[in-house]
Amino acid sequence: MQKTVHIIGAGISGLSAAVRLANGGWKVAVHEATQQAGGRCRSYFDGATNLTIDNGNHLLLSGNRHAIAYARSIGTEAGLVGPKSAQFPFVDLATGQRWQLDLGDGRLPSWVFDESRRVPDTGLMDYLKLAPLVWASPDTLVGKSIPCEGTLYQRLVQPLLLAALNVDPPEGSAGLAGAIVRETLLAGGQACRPLIARDGLSAVLIEPAVKFLQERGHSVQLGHELHEFVASNGRISALNFGGEDVIQLGPDDVVVMAVPPRAASTLLPGVKTPTKFRAIVNAHFRFDPPPGAAPILGVVGGLVEWLFAFPNRLSVTISNGDRLVDMPREELAQAIWRDVCAAGGVSGELPAWQIVRERRATFAATPEQNGMRPGPVTAHKNLFLAGDWTDTGLPATIEGSVRSGDRAADLVLGLR
Repeated sequence: MQKTVHIIGAGISGLSAAVRLANGGWKVAVHEATQQAGGRCRSYFDGATNLTIDNGNHLLLSGNRHAIAYARSIGTEAGLVGPKSAQFPFVDLATGQRWQLDLGDGRLPSWVFDESRRVPDTGLMDYLKLAPLVWASPDTLVGKSIPCEGTLYQRLVQPLLLAALNVDPPEGSAGLAGAIVRETLLAGGQACRPLIARDGLSAVLIEPAVKFLQERGHSVQLGHELHEFVASNGRISALNFGGEDVIQLGPDDVVVMAVPPRAASTLLPGVKTPTKFRAIVNAHFRFDPPPGAAPILGVVGGLVEWLFAFPNRLSVTISNGDRLVDMPREELAQAIWRDVCAAGGVSGELPAWQIVRERRATFAATPEQNGMRPGPVTAHKNLFLAGDWTDTGLPATIEGSVRSGDRAADLVLGLR
């Protein structure tokens, strides 16, 4: 009989594991507690703007090889679009200065030697001071590894690490920051071309994966919440979904648990998980971007950090947003819109808008919390973990999510 793997959770971690295992010859059954797949990486129709918007504005880079391979495996790599080269426009709202960081398309960071391509008013020595991050320990603070001041920090390092770590960079894990630097700035422009799911995260990364599985005879059940693992003899022997809805596992069946940390600690008491989380605030405005608007604009010196231009809307991301989660919604929308107008070169009264505040968006990527991330193996020989909060070597990113799903799937495939 064909072996079955039960995937608990249909976020992108669970779906990436499911697709990989389906391609590896396993029968796959995905169980999702909510009524939609995708977790934080999803789209939905918003009545306030009359648009389909993303739950969060997620940026991929061309060097995110696990995420790109996942999109390729479900036939949607072409849905990740961006400029032909790794160019990032920035604006400083405090001074009005605009510039473009041009990382080129090579495999080496040769751009740091060209004054016209790097951050204005920075020199080669400024970049060399970032070197300690490359070999830093995960237990070390960013603030103890590099100088968290100066032009380069304010105009590039701080925005980059804030977006990646979702904490104020000085308090973040230098090891996690170093992983980001190694896979982006040090890898040259060929790894840094920005990619956006312009038609929406669900349309590019979620719905095609569900369709891929279903068309091949696998199951994806929404609204199917696992209540309890039943364990015996060092393995999971049954899945209890409540009442008489209990699935008995065969001797070779396997489970991949790809749920958020709070659910994981409920289902698997004693599992180690991060305990502190940080908010992310996203804002969406129904507004046609001006012709030639950059798909992503870095913003420093204001409330807004990244401005995304989509068809019919402008969207904003603000990381480490705990300070904003209780601010009155319209007051926050007005404040963000003022920054959008200044950064994007647009004007007008506040258009139709939506604010999405995720209080527990990601684990706080500090050394302490990073040390609480579990690996994929559990005390049960047929149960593996996936999720961006597990120990992927990266902060909580889409690439980390997919990498965790791939890693869990590879462990399952290794059981053959």
